[in-house]
Amino acid sequence: MGLFDAKVPRYTSYPTAPQFNTGLRGTHFAEWIGAIPEGGEISLYIHVPFCRRLCWFCACRTQGTTKDAPVRAYLQVLKDEIALLRDALPRGVKLSRLHWGGGTPTLMAPDLMAELADEIAAVTPFAEDYEFSVEIDPNEIDDARLDALARAGMNRASIGVQDFDDEIQQTIGRIQGFDVTFDAVEAIRARGVHSLNADILFGLPHQSRARITESVQKLLSLSPDRVALYGYAHVPWMAKRQQLIPSDALPTPEERLELFETASRLFEWDGYEAIGIDHFARPDDGLTRAKKAGKLRRNFQGYTDDLSGILVGLGASSISRFPQGYAQNAPATSAHAKAIGEGRFSTSRGHAFSADDKLRSRLIEMLMCDFQIDRAEILAEHNISAKALDDMLRAANAEFENALEVNEWGLFIPPVMRPLTRMIARSFDAYEMSKAGHSSAI
Repeated sequence: MGLFDAKVPRYTSYPTAPQFNTGLRGTHFAEWIGAIPEGGEISLYIHVPFCRRLCWFCACRTQGTTKDAPVRAYLQVLKDEIALLRDALPRGVKLSRLHWGGGTPTLMAPDLMAELADEIAAVTPFAEDYEFSVEIDPNEIDDARLDALARAGMNRASIGVQDFDDEIQQTIGRIQGFDVTFDAVEAIRARGVHSLNADILFGLPHQSRARITESVQKLLSLSPDRVALYGYAHVPWMAKRQQLIPSDALPTPEERLELFETASRLFEWDGYEAIGIDHFARPDDGLTRAKKAGKLRRNFQGYTDDLSGILVGLGASSISRFPQGYAQNAPATSAHAKAIGEGRFSTSRGHAFSADDKLRSRLIEMLMCDFQIDRAEILAEHNISAKALDDMLRAANAEFENALEVNEWGLFIPPVMRPLTRMIARSFDAYEMSKAGHSSAI
């Protein structure tokens, strides 16, 4: 297997989710919540796992529904879970970030959106410089729902584009015309929401340089503030719905790299700043400012400028991150609802950090965010000797035939090697990895 064929984690966490164990339970989650400093700030993620129609390309844990009854029942579970959080949370904690994701959170009716927002605000009000973002499906939004979100304080919206080409949309089971997307963006901005994220995929079936060029140019006409250029992960053995996508129509690994480079050049030519391995942002966007200040971070949503060390995830399958470790809720909505109904958090697995985990997590995050490891910072903040750290850096360099730069400042990934950043990060991962469980490195 060559470099182009390698499968490695995306490293939105360390250790990665496959390393979580079932020894961590809701009592740990409650203890970690209780350890949050009074008057501190946290980030909150709300997971809504429902979609009106399941897209074939998607590997997220979602379920389809054409009726509102399951959504309303799930909202009641969320409200009960928020009440549990209220009882465990120290006084005065505020929200620096709130994100509604899924699934399709915008399939909620306006009254449900308002109820959910009110429940959250009653427990953890927004901090002064808060950010409230919502994943919006242009096919599943209208004026009433946008009005409800705007009243609730939404100030950043995120839309998934994937690709605007008709044949590609048919092949991946995601029909979303440019006109529908344009109208959604106009309606979002008409409500004073001026921060817009967009996702677009490379590596899709039938995708070519000409097609991705056309799709990127259409996306650029919408002027998003930041863009995530994700590589499509074809894992039909894990996401059964992907079996509907013809594998013989997928680009080769070499073609995937060409697609990524083509799209990247278009974003940069249009004035976007490259952020990490797969994001692009306007010069005045928070991600760009964080990058220039050396404060860019990585979490389950990708790159972020959120410096809160605590991310609380509510809803089925949500993952929380604390200084002590990760905690994941029961993935099935039924198991999650059962636990909440019994008055306990549904944490079913997770991982408590060791000192070595914290060290390697920061090493990997530095590489993923800044393409370098700051030797002085690591030595100052972690219990490792200069010799041991230098040995780690030299060993990683040797794995790549000394094509990296290692000196008294640390380790630096030259631009020509940056497509392999995830593989380089893997050299600092102490855990065994199932190659079948991860996406292509490029």
